[in-house]
Amino acid sequence: MPKDRAPTRIQKKNRAAILEAALNVFSAHGFRGSTVDQIASEAGLSKPNLLYYFPSKEAIHTALLSGLLETWLAPLNDLDEEGDPLQEILSYIHRKLQMSRELPRESRLFANELVQGAPRIHNALSNDLKVLVDKKSAVLSKWMDQGKIARVHTHHLIFSIWALTQHYADFDVQVRAILGEEDPFEGAEKFIDTLYRKLLTP
Repeated sequence: MPKDRAPTRIQKKNRAAILEAALNVFSAHGFRGSTVDQIASEAGLSKPNLLYYFPSKEAIHTALLSGLLETWLAPLNDLDEEGDPLQEILSYIHRKLQMSRELPRESRLFANELVQGAPRIHNALSNDLKVLVDKKSAVLSKWMDQGKIARVHTHHLIFSIWALTQHYADFDVQVRAILGEEDPFEGAEKFIDTLYRKLLTP
């Protein structure tokens, strides 16, 4: 789409429709299994019309991931060094679980990218994400040194939170097949809260 003038209302609407459609397609089929034709059909646009806004499937995918990374980093970024350590960690966990409930397509999009070796966001993982995780790991270590939470490996603590919370989005079909009519998030919230309270209480 030309960048020398502000987009019109219709252009904004079409661009949003394309990204929404792409999120559906990519989260269901992965990057390799998705096509521009599928995205255009899902968006209710012709392929040439879609290509006016994005020159390729890669460009659409990159636009989605760029927005997603900011969303994904926000809860960890908000971990407050001045707050109550256990409550800050539990709040982070609950926000991550809430994201799995409310943003399952985004979670699966991110997971699919990682499974493929993160070719489009590897630099962001090695830089922005690593810097943030190392910074918050230092906060966790400080709390442990002060005896406010039990001592565990800080990076693996963060990894475990990601694994436990994002599982409910990335493996939604498996979880719901086993639980049936039970709301998985109600049980998950209570279980994960109890687990980390026991793990981190000094």
